[in-house]
Amino acid sequence: MMQTRKLSLIALFSALSVILMVFISVPLIPTVPFLKIDLSFIPIFMGMMLLDLKSGYLILLIRSLLKLLLNNAGVNDYIGLPMNILGFMILMTVLYYCLIKNKWRPWIQKGMSIVLGSVALTVMMVLMNYFYAIPLYAQFANFNIGQVFGIFNYLLLAVVPFNLLEGVILISLSLLILPFVRRLINLI
Repeated sequence: MMQTRKLSLIALFSALSVILMVFISVPLIPTVPFLKIDLSFIPIFMGMMLLDLKSGYLILLIRSLLKLLLNNAGVNDYIGLPMNILGFMILMTVLYYCLIKNKWRPWIQKGMSIVLGSVALTVMMVLMNYFYAIPLYAQFANFNIGQVFGIFNYLLLAVVPFNLLEGVILISLSLLILPFVRRLINLI
């Protein structure tokens, strides 16, 4: 792909991702409204699938930097955004190997990407919450989740179901939209 076209697509997908992250976020579990799904992963996924894995990582990093510069939510972004970046990087890596690097049948690729991607995202986010977010929120935001819900209750009853559901929704939507975006990009 020509370098100019590739850079233009990276810029386009980064901008779409920022817009989706800033304006569309929905809580999935009513008891923990601060855990919100944002659809910013979809343009990142498109960039990864239409360009390459490194371009997907670059789109993710540009989106995150723009979010910090244009719509900074303070402590929530300083703690949550690194988690979002690492979680999405793990998810992208798993999806890349499920969808591009193997020779499974297409329906197996899609099914395995949904299952393995969701599980990888969930495991990463449980670890990040336990070792990173919970201690930092307690120290800097004066919000001790251990006293409110109990750490293991929070991880088991909120973080695990949220991230499994988020993974299934984001991957499924991305896989459904990909053929249309691919056709549209090929027309340009």
